Amino acid sequence: MKKYLPIILFVVGLLVVVGVYFFVIKGKSSADVTSEDLTVAEIPVGERPSASLTPSMDGHWLKMKVLDIKVKGAESMDYELLYKIGDGRTQGVPGTIQLNGQTSIERNLLMGSESAGKFKYDDGVESGTLTLRFRNSSGKLLGKLSTDWTLKLVGKNWELTMNTFAKDGESTFTSSSAFVDGKTTSKTPSSVSPD
Repeated sequence: MKKYLPIILFVVGLLVVVGVYFFVIKGKSSADVTSEDLTVAEIPVGERPSASLTPSMDGHWLKMKVLDIKVKGAESMDYELLYKIGDGRTQGVPGTIQLNGQTSIERNLLMGSESAGKFKYDDGVESGTLTLRFRNSSGKLLGKLSTDWTLKLVGKNWELTMNTFAKDGESTFTSSSAFVDGKTTSKTPSSVSPD
């Protein structure tokens, strides 16, 4: 037993270090994000971009477009698409984009997962939120925008309705199925209409 004592002590010590890391350091970083979100200044109306989500023909992808990005000092944009699936669990699609002077961004967001070219789609998605966070070169949060969205099947088309963060008051964007797995079809989404 004495010859195994150093190995046992090493394993116990390693478990303590890992536990401290997950409970103290990881817990602190998520608390920092929450407090950071609470204290961030509102983005002035004139600097707000507009955003839209367009569903794919099968309703498993959302094309995110963020246009007219001009948040002063913004070097990167974090996006977070959260949604509930049929069994009540919350799923998400996070990401960070380095702006490098770009004023418009487009991404295809999969509501599901992919492994080795095989897709597993999340079913029962009806609503969610889209949050955009703009950061400077040192990672400091400059501003945050968040909106709810709803997704429903109307006939054979998926329709998504959301607030666009519009500059002149609140506007609602309704789009319908316009692409297949990230490939655009000839259908075009309806235009922005005032609420």
